[in-house]
Amino acid sequence: MAEDTIKRESDRASYGDILRSTSLIGASSVISMALSVVRLKVLAVLLGPAGVGLFGLFNVVVDLTSSLAGMGVQASGVRQVAVATATGDLHKVARIARVLMLTSLLLGLVGALLLVMFAAPVSNLTFGTEARASAVTMIGMAVFLRIFAGAPTAIIQANRRIGDLAKVTIVGAVLNTVTAIPLVYYFGEAGIVPSMLAVGLTSLIAALWYRRNIRLPAIRLSWREFTVETRMLITLGFAFMVSGLLTAGAALVIRIFIVQQSGVNAAGNYQAAWALGGIYVGFILQSMGTDFYPRLSAVSTDNGTCNRMVNEQARVSMLLAAPGLLGTLALAPLVIAVFYSTKFVDAVPLLRWFCVGMLLRVVAWPMGYVILAKGAQQMFFWTEVAATIVHVGLAWLLLGVIGLEGAGLAFIGLYAWHGVLIYYLVRRLSGFRWSTENLALGAIFAGLTGFAVLAVELMPLWPGAVVALVCTSVGCWFSLNQLIRLVPENWVPLPLRPAVYFVLRHQPERSAPRG
Repeated sequence: MAEDTIKRESDRASYGDILRSTSLIGASSVISMALSVVRLKVLAVLLGPAGVGLFGLFNVVVDLTSSLAGMGVQASGVRQVAVATATGDLHKVARIARVLMLTSLLLGLVGALLLVMFAAPVSNLTFGTEARASAVTMIGMAVFLRIFAGAPTAIIQANRRIGDLAKVTIVGAVLNTVTAIPLVYYFGEAGIVPSMLAVGLTSLIAALWYRRNIRLPAIRLSWREFTVETRMLITLGFAFMVSGLLTAGAALVIRIFIVQQSGVNAAGNYQAAWALGGIYVGFILQSMGTDFYPRLSAVSTDNGTCNRMVNEQARVSMLLAAPGLLGTLALAPLVIAVFYSTKFVDAVPLLRWFCVGMLLRVVAWPMGYVILAKGAQQMFFWTEVAATIVHVGLAWLLLGVIGLEGAGLAFIGLYAWHGVLIYYLVRRLSGFRWSTENLALGAIFAGLTGFAVLAVELMPLWPGAVVALVCTSVGCWFSLNQLIRLVPENWVPLPLRPAVYFVLRHQPERSAPRG
């Protein structure tokens, strides 16, 4: 009895840690995404689908170039600084942090130079004309700012200063919004590129400001030390670079397919649906990279603990993500109209399919971190290559067969296939199996999602929305019930406990004696 009580308390503490980090990163992400939606709303109202499509294409070019030139050093820098911090050797931490800053500065300059050199062909490939070559040259500065800002952000993250990391996100988002919106308002389409530069600059300022809270000793850095540490950062970051490069590359290629087949307006609808489909789960996925990945790496040699942590993370992620995705799926026409405008009506079916795909993505991601935590870089590389081929291939095939909606179905197909593959690989690496609770949870949410999709696709607008909202309500009630059972009792505010436990027909298990 005592051992069972201790185990329950330990489990609740573990789930509490997951929710604590998720809530901190999540709250900052929600604020950041809300402000991002405000910026996109202004863009949509002022410039319409064509302006949103243009913004999306420029953004993908920045993503792709940043992934290529950044060499994954931000992600590898987190690991290297975290390992050094664990030793307690502040001089070692200072040395790696300084190398990370200098390396990011140099790589940022390389990224900007790449766009300057290849502005004409990039413009021709992306927009079908060389007329935007000067704009492509200008966004080279956005690439520089993004890569350089990754260094102070990585140092903050590696020191587990989750609060400061959340502040960086919030402050950066506020500064981004107050500088970017006036540029688009006053200059119209010509203000898109300057607004992207403003976003990059304000993000860098926010990261450098909070980096100052980490006190490190001044050091002298020899050329040999710099080259050795830089080589290690780039070597470790290669897998992350490939992942980011392939993801950005796939996004660019799919948008090019859409522009070629259906025009820039269709690309704008795709961008709108993609942005909204990822808003809700973004904070969950971000918290995995911020907190879950370092914690998993620390226990990666213990397969039992590693597998337990993956099941815990997946369980919390599904409980948090599913209700929001169901609600977005049910109210897709209203969501599109509110966040963009009624001109984006073709984005509605895309948004629904993206919601289904995002739920599959939330399930697959915790397993994928096992591959990274165990250092299986070659396996990670080939899974990313395969995922890109599947995504682009399905998009090309389905766009040609059923039009724009095929891009959303391709995303579902990608994560249905990717989830099965990752599960098989992780089983080989660590003997991972889904817990009985997670299998049941997955079945429940799969059923609710299936009913909601059938309702909105086969029934008239309002009856279909009502059925989907009923599914959403059931999912919300079930998720809240499960989360209350998982977390420590003191997480529920004292005045609310009687009402919460009455509504959920659940009493906290606190009667057992402590060991």
